[in-house]
Amino acid sequence: MTLTQWFIFILIIQVIHGLGTWKLYIKAGRQAWEAFVPVYNAVILMKIINRPVWWVILLFLPIVNLIMFPVIWVETARSFGKNQTIDTVLAIVTLGLYSYYLNYAGDVTYIENRSLSPRTSAGDWISSILFAIVAATIVHTYIIQPFTIPSSSLEKSLLVGDFLFVSKFHYGARVPMTTVAAPMVHDTIPGIDSKSYLFDDHYEERNTSWKNKLQLPYLRFPGFEDIERNDIVVFNQPADTLLDMNNFKPNRNYYKPIDKKTNLVKRCVGVAGDTLEVREGFVYINGKKNELPDRAHLQFSYYVQPKTNQFNPAYLKERYDITDGFGIINKNNTYYFSAISDEALAGFKDNPNVTSIKPNIQEKGLRDPNIFPHDPAYNWNVDFFGPLYIPEAGKSIAINLENLPLYKRVISEYEGNDLKVQGNQILINGEVANNYTFKQNYYWMMGDNRHNSIDARAWGFVPFDHVVGKPVFIWMSWDGGKARWDRFFTTVSGEGKATSFLIPFLILLAGYFGFSKWRSRKKANN
Repeated sequence: MTLTQWFIFILIIQVIHGLGTWKLYIKAGRQAWEAFVPVYNAVILMKIINRPVWWVILLFLPIVNLIMFPVIWVETARSFGKNQTIDTVLAIVTLGLYSYYLNYAGDVTYIENRSLSPRTSAGDWISSILFAIVAATIVHTYIIQPFTIPSSSLEKSLLVGDFLFVSKFHYGARVPMTTVAAPMVHDTIPGIDSKSYLFDDHYEERNTSWKNKLQLPYLRFPGFEDIERNDIVVFNQPADTLLDMNNFKPNRNYYKPIDKKTNLVKRCVGVAGDTLEVREGFVYINGKKNELPDRAHLQFSYYVQPKTNQFNPAYLKERYDITDGFGIINKNNTYYFSAISDEALAGFKDNPNVTSIKPNIQEKGLRDPNIFPHDPAYNWNVDFFGPLYIPEAGKSIAINLENLPLYKRVISEYEGNDLKVQGNQILINGEVANNYTFKQNYYWMMGDNRHNSIDARAWGFVPFDHVVGKPVFIWMSWDGGKARWDRFFTTVSGEGKATSFLIPFLILLAGYFGFSKWRSRKKANN
């Protein structure tokens, strides 16, 4: 839905609310017209039900409002003496339309100074749980979100089993686009393997656009900083097909809204406006080799030839802290290690059991069909890629049949234009186009594990509207069933070896509980 459609929809809701409550407003000592004025009617309703005015904000926060609406329906009924269980059930199952009965047929009286305390211990428990969910949903959606590292694409910087806090406010919190969804879960409800959001199975054959009438347009709160080169970023995978992330098919239909696509974490090696190229696996930005932070460690795959049959690859993998596994690739016992850092490589070269070690670098000009832009005209692979320009909002480039494969998805899928090719002409929204001006910024996300990372080399640019947030803190880390204590409570960014703040945190936590206990005793004594 567009903003105009949402505006009309909200006005209709206001009319429905006004028609179902105007007599109740009068019984509460207000004017009938106050039930119809958008936002103002909510402020007055909070006064009627004796709840804080700031609750109005919660009614307009997507996802949070799904919890708050039933609360308001029940509170309205109770403000007019309807406190029985049947009243609560009717208020909820009728989606608030129970107010029509109270408004037109119910013999009700407004209770101005009613008690807001739950009448039973069960009611008190439910109330506490409900508002804990509201608070957690606000934090999760708009402030900070927990995230787990599932793969080794950023190994050494972030390890498999790291539990992160991802800041939503650094780049600006994105307002949920999917308005009807379960709180604090992503695309699937755990345990029942069911989608967590209301969705539309309709496919549009003409293009790959997601269609859902209850989708909000893309909106984002202002952020405190821009995405900088080499930032680690959490984002929704643009090419998420759900069925198989490893075999991206660029022309298939997409059936997931942006904010429900798979969350990924990669390093942003190229920002909007950069010209990027990959040479022998190394990234070059505007012709200059990209320098990574000192905590980052590039890893490549190698072929290792041992001297004897006594070669123990498992021992070497553990000794030199090699990220990913190994395997024999031929009868000569050549071993393939899928991820070796420069530090591990130095140790390998000096090992007496190693005859040779050869990097697994693809030839320049050898085309990999699984590499962006998936077009025969571009002989690119994971090690030799580009150059290509990363789109910047407001900037224009010349568009022709040669570079169209690079920007086809940007123009049609990400920016919602109707793109057609007729002979030698490119038509955008029915008009012949020789240039195109981009509507938003794009980024190039890659893993430090260069030969074991499904990243932008497979599916291209990441639009800014797909950005989720910035990882800022590792609060827990596990290697299988073993805790990595030195990674507990460490920062994601920064220079030098990460410092654990676990001990200071435990001291502060103990101090807080000690102070709280002392204060409780003092209060009891008084």
